[in-house]
Amino acid sequence: MEFPDEQKADDQFENQVQESMANVKTDREEHASVGKKNIEEEFAGTPLAPDHSLWTTDARGSVRLRIEEGCPEEPITVHQMFKASVEKYGNMHALASKKNNKWEKITFLEYYQFCQRTAKSFIKLGLERFRGVAILGSNSAEWFFSAVGAIMAGGIMMGIYVTNSPEACWYVASDSKANIIMVENQKQLDKILQIRDRLPHLKAIVQYNGQLQQKLSNLYSWEEFMELGLDVSEKQLDDIISSQRVNQCCVLIYTSGTTGTPKGVMLSHDNITWTANQASRTGDIQPANIKQESLVSYLPLSHIAAQIYDLWTSIQWGELVYFAQPDALKGSLITTLREVCPTTHMGVPRVWEKMMEKIKQGISECGYVKKKLVTWAMSVSLEASQKDEKPFLLSLTDSLVLQKLRAELGLSCCQKFFSGAAPIGCETVQFFLGLNIRLYEAYGMSESTGPHFMSGPEVYKLTSCGKVVPGCRYKMASVDSEGTGEICFWGRNIFMGFLNMEDKTREALDEDGWLHSGDLGKIDEEGFLYITGRIKELIITAGGENVPPVPIEEAVKRELPIISNAMLIGDKRKFLSMLLTLKCCTNRDSMEPTDELSLEAVEFCQQQGSQATKVSDIIRGKDKDVYRAIQEGIDRVNSAATSNAQRIQKWTILWRDFSVSGGELGPTMKLRRPVVLEMYHKVIESLYQD
Repeated sequence: MEFPDEQKADDQFENQVQESMANVKTDREEHASVGKKNIEEEFAGTPLAPDHSLWTTDARGSVRLRIEEGCPEEPITVHQMFKASVEKYGNMHALASKKNNKWEKITFLEYYQFCQRTAKSFIKLGLERFRGVAILGSNSAEWFFSAVGAIMAGGIMMGIYVTNSPEACWYVASDSKANIIMVENQKQLDKILQIRDRLPHLKAIVQYNGQLQQKLSNLYSWEEFMELGLDVSEKQLDDIISSQRVNQCCVLIYTSGTTGTPKGVMLSHDNITWTANQASRTGDIQPANIKQESLVSYLPLSHIAAQIYDLWTSIQWGELVYFAQPDALKGSLITTLREVCPTTHMGVPRVWEKMMEKIKQGISECGYVKKKLVTWAMSVSLEASQKDEKPFLLSLTDSLVLQKLRAELGLSCCQKFFSGAAPIGCETVQFFLGLNIRLYEAYGMSESTGPHFMSGPEVYKLTSCGKVVPGCRYKMASVDSEGTGEICFWGRNIFMGFLNMEDKTREALDEDGWLHSGDLGKIDEEGFLYITGRIKELIITAGGENVPPVPIEEAVKRELPIISNAMLIGDKRKFLSMLLTLKCCTNRDSMEPTDELSLEAVEFCQQQGSQATKVSDIIRGKDKDVYRAIQEGIDRVNSAATSNAQRIQKWTILWRDFSVSGGELGPTMKLRRPVVLEMYHKVIESLYQD
C-alpha cells in the first residue's frame, strides 16, 4: 500500500513516531496520578456539561466520568491507546488488504503513520474541532485510517450504512454538521452529490477507492487527499492531539432507526478505550505479545458491535485484521475465512444462520453412510456440550469429522466465536454446539459502547448472554412476580448522550444516571442474564394482558424449520395473530429474497408430502400438506402457552421474506416492527375481519 511522495516523508514520520513513543511511559505515569478527585484539574480549560453532569447533547460538551473507587484502568484518549500499542506491537502486522489476488500487510507503526497523514489532510481541508467526518463505504484500511485520523485531527468520526438512501445519508451528515465525507466509490459518491447542496457545513468529499469519473470542486481522490497534508506541521497536529480530553466526544454511532428517527449516540474517548480494554477480557482476547489474534472485518463498521470488535479492540490488543471483500455478505465471506483461518470470529445471528444453512446443504448432499456418520458425530458433540463434558469419544469424533466441517466454514483455527447485535435463536446455538463450536453471545447497546454482558470461555450458559462485564454494573427495574424486569446499565461504557436530543437523552438516562435499556430480562442465581423481550415490543391485548412476542416467535421458528421470520400481532386486539415468511433463496447481487424456496424449506415440504419448490407454489393453492404442517406446529406452540390470551389464533404466509432491501429488517437484521405494521396493514386487518 503506497502513496505518492511517501518516501519523501518517511524519515519525518519515523522520527516523529519514535519521539512520541518515548513519551508513552511519561504519559501513562501522568494519567496514573489522575484519580477521581483530581479529574477536574486534569481537564482544566475543557468545556464541561453544566454541574459536571453525566450527560450532554452538545458535540463540544464533556461529561463527568463514571470512575469508581478501586477502578484499575486509567482514562486514556484514543491517541494514547494507539501510541501505547505501537510501542508494544509496532513491528507486527496490523492490517491486511487483498490487492490483485494477494494479501498486502502493514505494521502497526505504518498504520499509525497513515493515520497521522490522514489527520494532517483533514486539517488541511479545514476540519473544525468537534465537527463530523462521515465514512460511507465497505470495510477497508482506508476506512480505519479515516476513522482514527478524524479523531487525531480533533473531529468526530461516524459511519454511514452503505445501504442508506441519499436522504438517510443527508440526515447523518446534517445532524453531525459533517465537514468531510469519505466515500468508497462512485455509487456512494452519487448519493452525496444528490444532497451536498443541502449540507452547509460540508467542505470536501473524498473518494477512497477507484478513479474519479468527474472533476468537481472540493472532490478528491485518495491519492490527492493524502498529499494535501504534507505541509501541515507536526506541531499543529500535536497541539490538536494534546488538547483532547478523555471525557470529550470522538465517535458518533447512529442508531439504525428501527423504532423511529436515528439518534446520534455520542461516545467519549474513555467510552471507547475503556470498553476496548475491558470487555474483550471476558472473551479471552489475547495481547499480541503473547499470541496475536486474527479476524476478518466484514460487518458494517457503522454499527458499534463491529466497530468495537474490529477497529478499537484490534488496536488495544494488537490483533491482525483482514478486510473481507465488499460482497462478503453476498457469499464471499467463507472464501475469505478459508484463506485467512482467523483465530476469532464474530457474526450477527443471520450470518451464523447462513453458515448453518450451508453446512446443512453440504450434509444433505452426502451419501447415506457419510450423512449418518456426520449426524452421529454432531449428536455426540451436542450431548457433551450440554453436559459440559469432554469425553474421549468427543475428541475422536472432533478430529475425524467435526474439524473437517469447521474447515469448510474457514473456522479450523478459530478458538473464539461471538454473536451480537440481535438475539440468536436456540436452534442455531445448538446446531453449532453440534460442530463443537460455542457461540459466545454479547448483549449491549450503542449507548453502552457495545457489550455490557458477555459470554466467554469461563462464563457460559446455554441461551444466556453471559454475565455483566467486569467493571460494569446493572440493576433490574420494575421487576414482576416472575423476576422479569427492565435491564439498566452503569459503567464507564455508558454514552455521553444523544447529539442534539435532550428529550431522548433524558428518556434513556434516569436522574441517577442509569441507562434504561428498554429490554426485559431475568438474572439467575449465578448472575447469568436471559433476555425475554423489549418493553416497546410488548403486546397489550384488548383484554389488558401483556404478551412478550419474541419467545412466541422463536418457539414457532423452532417448531417449523420452513419459517424464516415470524411476527406476532395483537396490540389492542381481541386475539393474537402472526405474519409468517418462508425460507427462500436470495438474489446474489441485490440480496433480495426470491420466490425459490431454500433447500431446507424444500426438504420440509417433501417430508409433508408436498412437491412445492417455490413460495408461490405454497400460497397460490394453499398447499394443504404445508398448511396442515404449519398449523400443527402452531398448535404445539399454543399448547405451551401460559394463558388463552397468549395463543396464536390466526396466521398468514406473506409472499416474500423480510429483507434489508425490502425495509422490514434494519442493517443488523433486526426486525423493524413499526415498518412491517405499516407495510402489511391491509393483510393484518384482514386477519381481524369477522
